[in-house]
Amino acid sequence: MPIGNVAVIGTGVIGASWAACFLARGLDVTAFDPAPGAEARLRAAVQAHWPAMLAMGLASGAAPDRLRMAASLEEAVAAADFVQENGPEQLDAKCELFRAMDAAARPEVVLSSSSSFIPPSQVQGACALHPERVVLGHPFNPPHLIPLVEVVGGTATAEAAIATAMEFYAAMGKKPIRLNREFPGHIANRLQAALWREASFLLNEGVADVAALDTAIAHGPGLRWALLGPFLNLHLSGGAGGIEHLLAHIGPSIDTMWRGLGDAALDENTRAAITAGTRAELAGLDEPAMRAARDALLIELLRAKAAAPLP
Repeated sequence: MPIGNVAVIGTGVIGASWAACFLARGLDVTAFDPAPGAEARLRAAVQAHWPAMLAMGLASGAAPDRLRMAASLEEAVAAADFVQENGPEQLDAKCELFRAMDAAARPEVVLSSSSSFIPPSQVQGACALHPERVVLGHPFNPPHLIPLVEVVGGTATAEAAIATAMEFYAAMGKKPIRLNREFPGHIANRLQAALWREASFLLNEGVADVAALDTAIAHGPGLRWALLGPFLNLHLSGGAGGIEHLLAHIGPSIDTMWRGLGDAALDENTRAAITAGTRAELAGLDEPAMRAARDALLIELLRAKAAAPLP
């Protein structure tokens, strides 16, 4: 089934970013959000994202005016060929949304959730008609720029729904990956949470301040991580012997370091230390200019990666 109209349910930061992405790929977007002033905020966000969409290249017919705000969730979903849900990260609220979407959407339409932590199995029970079309399609923020989308089905999800979601996100210029099974936090959030935890431990231990920890990643391994994942980076670090040589040579040292990783809790003291250190690092910086520079460099990097012989 060709997908020409996407319903975006919930138009906060993630929903608005998704809307810009879909519009840039030449689709019609019908959005719904019950919050007062949602339409004005969504249109402003799409306009703010549009220069980046222009820089990345627009599909034929792409235009911000192909965005329409529906008066109800049922109206938004009824004509959709694919639904991207971005509601609050609360199970009761998600279930209510999926109950309504399941009743209003055509039977063959995939209902995909952007949820960071709620697995699809927990919302499928609210879908009395077609739980088999519920999937997770978790983006990485901001979705209009970052290609990663994590896709996984729940216990009742049909293989066809997962295949449709994978194909759709790839057609949107994304890099979808399929999880073999549901797991709390999915993949990318767990990986970055592990880094945040160790960084917070080092901060609490007085090893370095926030600025030094940020610099260590941004000007060290983060540069390599932007190009290749952890295992391929290890392989290249092994020289001619590759991953086998590296694991044999420094594997015991890595194992010792793993066993010594810190245990940090995001308690009040840790939150205060992170906040104070981050604010100190931001002092004297132009935050809007920093954000714009980040996005511009991301676009350049994505272009270069697309032309390089990288996985």
